Amino acid sequence: MAFNGTVPNALNELYPGLTDFSSLNWFEQQWVAWYVWIGNPIIATGLMSFLMHEIVYFGRSIPWIIIDAIPYFRQWKLQPNKIPTAAEQWACTKQVLFSHFTIELPLIWLFHPTAEKLNMKTYHVPFPDLKTMAPQIFFFFFFEDFFHFVAHQALHTGILYKHIHKIHHKYSAPFGLAAEYAHPAEVFILGAGTILGPLIYCFFTANLHIITVYICIVLRLFQAIDAHSGYDFPWSLHNILPFWSGAEHHDFHHMAFTNNFSTSFRWWDRIFGTDDKYRAYRARVDAAKKAMKNATKEQRVAMEQKLMEEVEAEGVKAEAEAEARGIMGGSKAKVQ
Repeated sequence: MAFNGTVPNALNELYPGLTDFSSLNWFEQQWVAWYVWIGNPIIATGLMSFLMHEIVYFGRSIPWIIIDAIPYFRQWKLQPNKIPTAAEQWACTKQVLFSHFTIELPLIWLFHPTAEKLNMKTYHVPFPDLKTMAPQIFFFFFFEDFFHFVAHQALHTGILYKHIHKIHHKYSAPFGLAAEYAHPAEVFILGAGTILGPLIYCFFTANLHIITVYICIVLRLFQAIDAHSGYDFPWSLHNILPFWSGAEHHDFHHMAFTNNFSTSFRWWDRIFGTDDKYRAYRARVDAAKKAMKNATKEQRVAMEQKLMEEVEAEGVKAEAEAEARGIMGGSKAKVQ
């Protein structure tokens, strides 16, 4: 690994005594090169964190944009009559970028100083092994899921819904880009669940590397975008892991407004009974399919569409009631 003559001070300051770079793997070498090239750990961590989020978020959303444009995939679309238009995709993108630049970008420069205060490793190498990272990542997902379950329900009440969470429910049939289509305050509130878990863990253990946090964030972005994709494939993860949430679980939340408040796992909704309408809906769909086993494909599609419309009509009423508990009350027309 070679560095030019402009960075020896940063190299010596950040990695004193580290001379055998050949002992590092390729990724660790690039990690060192990045921090040495930037020369300031605060800027290096902040810039890398922001770029990683933008690249992963929009990079993961692109496949879903392509899938939405190909009619072949409609057979797996949960609400096949609601395909986002190019105008809706662009409007969504602008709101997401607005939230990222008004909330994430200003706050992200506090991440490295906070991490250092809690003794989190940032520019350090080598990275921890998988045996160390795996249980940490599971804990972070577990913590975030419960935090989101509680905070998400709070966002469905009165003032919080009317003035904050209402934006995210613009689309009764969500799509990948809409995962972070939200009021900046909601981005801050729910984003706190993602970062608080690692910070609390590090406070008590002082044994955490930021690379573990990054891996968790990348996986969380994949989960959130896929859950909003609006597609349920035979190979979707919830068909392999029954406790996993996925699009089939979260799509109902957008369609019905109530139920299914958690993100990654289904167990909190099951334990606290906030999936009762969802399970009743699934039971009705299964029963109708059995009763119409000899019906044509068009008849079965019409049946499912009718059930979805009934659920959405109930959701509009529930949403109006939640909004009415705010300061002024109100109603809502969903985007089709």
